[in-house]
Amino acid sequence: MTSTRDQAAAGLSGLPATRRNLSGSLGVGPIVFMVVAAAAPLTVIGGAAPLGILLGNGVGFPSLYAVSAVVLVFFAVGMVAMTRKVPKPGAFFTYVGYGLGKPAGLATAYLALLTYTTIQIAVHGYVGYILEVTVAGIGGPDIPWFVYSIASIAIVGVLGYRHIDLSSKVLGVLLVAEVGIVLVLVAAVAFSGGAAGLSLEPFEPNNIFSGSPGVGLMFAIAAFIGFEATAIFRDEAKNPDRTIPRATYTAVIGIGIFYTLASWAIVMAWGPDNVLAAAAEDPGAMVIVTTLNYLGVVGEIIINVLLITSMFACVLSFHNVITRYQHTMSNAGLLPARVGAVHARHLSPHLSSLVQSGTALVLIIVFALLGLDPVLQVFTWFSGVATLAIALLMALTSVAVIVFFVRTKSDTRVWNTVIAPAIGFLGLIGSAVVIAANFPMLVGDVDGDGAPAFGVISAVLLALIVIFPLIGVVQALVLRKRSPETYDAITDAIA
Repeated sequence: MTSTRDQAAAGLSGLPATRRNLSGSLGVGPIVFMVVAAAAPLTVIGGAAPLGILLGNGVGFPSLYAVSAVVLVFFAVGMVAMTRKVPKPGAFFTYVGYGLGKPAGLATAYLALLTYTTIQIAVHGYVGYILEVTVAGIGGPDIPWFVYSIASIAIVGVLGYRHIDLSSKVLGVLLVAEVGIVLVLVAAVAFSGGAAGLSLEPFEPNNIFSGSPGVGLMFAIAAFIGFEATAIFRDEAKNPDRTIPRATYTAVIGIGIFYTLASWAIVMAWGPDNVLAAAAEDPGAMVIVTTLNYLGVVGEIIINVLLITSMFACVLSFHNVITRYQHTMSNAGLLPARVGAVHARHLSPHLSSLVQSGTALVLIIVFALLGLDPVLQVFTWFSGVATLAIALLMALTSVAVIVFFVRTKSDTRVWNTVIAPAIGFLGLIGSAVVIAANFPMLVGDVDGDGAPAFGVISAVLLALIVIFPLIGVVQALVLRKRSPETYDAITDAIA
């Protein structure tokens, strides 16, 4: 049966009315696999953790994963309360729209698109670089990084075009493998006693506040990007009122425990007195060398391969998130009607998937033509944008949750609807301030002496975080004037 909205969309597009409702029977496990895969746990432990140790608070860095997890659990309490009262798949976009009004909701929608697109492009660049180096290192042809990135986009596009169950199965296998190798490494370090005996030094106050804990917190918060996307899969979940809350808590708590445990093991593997020097020597290879020392050559080869698959799982997961954001926005009348169509057989937002694949392809080609470095520029710049944007998105959502429940009184649990979201907001806005202050270092913007300083790169990238929400506000104002019916129905969009 075709809804009035479907018929209107069909009329705008010039096409026959098509199915626009997503459906599925995803349980807690598959949804957790998809959002945790977006967080790329092995990539975080292999790349971000050594940098957090080196540039952040050294031995105390593992504690910041625990701190970040606690802050995000407070955020999750409010988000979960919202999912029960606003059963829509738009997540940030929908919740902010209900809490703070439609213009703020649209601003959030476009900021979310920027966030997930930039992190996906950043990782595509890194995937290309890793594959280029790996293939050349084993005697293969020296193919430019962007060729591998384009191949990765194509594979992700095929999986994203098909039913979500296929992506969830692929992500499940890859995630179990990458988490498994890290846990084996943790066990090897624990059973061997590490380099200088096991201890809880990373959690001692003097180590937590040593060095630059603000910089360390920046790396820690960035490592959780993706867990909050559970609500986006609402229409494809089995019993969503139970599945989405359970998946959300499982994801954030599981990620927090995993990161804290794995980074503690890295510190123990080198010893509190030597870990900073080991990170300084080669942070990019630190986890690989650690694996070689404790699991031998076979372990080293396995973790090398899984680092690549971890990044692939990350881009596949974010591809699915973005396509569903675009799908929901299309059904709200904010993007062309065609983008909201659902494939008759695969039951996927296939045209949205094609749009996202095309966007990634164009951006990678542009960056290649500009001669950007895939790691120092593509990855570093755009992961920096995503890190700041996600902190702002979650902080804004926390405010929206509080305002919504104070106004509607639809849930009188003060802890769930006011206190926890308020604590989450304070932690997230504080993190956003720290990230913004350290943004030049995060994106590699330096002055004439090579020291981090706000410059052209920082200004352009930070401008994106301002421009995209403004696009949403302008669109809301235009719709309110020219299409009141569409404007009134924005937050009622279904996927």
